[in-house]
Amino acid sequence: MLMDDEAQIELVSRLKALKEQHRDLDAAVEALVFAGSTDLLQIQRLKKRKLQLRDEIRLVSNKILPDIIA
Repeated sequence: MLMDDEAQIELVSRLKALKEQHRDLDAAVEALVFAGSTDLLQIQRLKKRKLQLRDEIRLVSNKILPDIIA
């Protein structure tokens, strides 16, 4: 099933936003670790959210470019 252009544009936009959120969380984790933060719970929560975003990025990517077995 092929997607219409509008749906494709929405997915690409969503993917871009998810990747940006993932980069922002990565920078936040890095900054906390570099600053020597002792709030391990906060760091762990950020890392968990990063993993959730990674999974969502994978799902959206697969919708844009499905893995088609020829």
